[in-house]
Amino acid sequence: MKWLIQIGVGSMVLLLLLFVLQKMGRMRDHGEREIYNNARQVGMALFEFETEYGHFPESSTVAEVKRKGGSLLTLGGHSSNDLFAQLFAAGIAQSESMFYAKSKASKKPDAIWNSDATVLAHGECGFAYIYGLASTGDPDTPLIFGPVIPGTTTLDRKSNDGKAAVLRMDNSVTRLPIDSSGKIIYKGMDLLDPRQPFWHGKAPDVRWPK
Repeated sequence: MKWLIQIGVGSMVLLLLLFVLQKMGRMRDHGEREIYNNARQVGMALFEFETEYGHFPESSTVAEVKRKGGSLLTLGGHSSNDLFAQLFAAGIAQSESMFYAKSKASKKPDAIWNSDATVLAHGECGFAYIYGLASTGDPDTPLIFGPVIPGTTTLDRKSNDGKAAVLRMDNSVTRLPIDSSGKIIYKGMDLLDPRQPFWHGKAPDVRWPK
């Protein structure tokens, strides 16, 4: 009789463990899907912006965005947060959630973006943005990537199964490994290395999230 009880307890423990592992797997899968889906949404917004204003967000588009949209946002250009804010001022972005990429020091966006202090506030954006590109460039050229630890120039290797989400100029999103120093590796080199063929020998102008 005693051994039947032991078998029953052991079976319950095993079932509970399987349930917990299954739930953790679903949560991890959801987190990984989220960053790739968010990168695609940001990409669609950027391409819509370029169609409307002739360029991806940059300093030269600020005046026209303000004129058309009547926004009171300052619209700076030092960080990816600042440049992505133009998507809100232009009426293209309607949610901060697509700029989220889970990492150390990141936080879920609060859906408040009506002022300089609240639009993509510190920690609410996890994607870096390559400044000064055009959709007519090499289709393999990276446009945004994450998950970047906000306030740094380092990707979080632990938050997305060691992989980065990289949006390319052809509006595809690819998974690339992150090395131990927090850099994205592509064809054996740092993705941002000027020797990568799509940079044509010139280091890309990366605007990092704050």
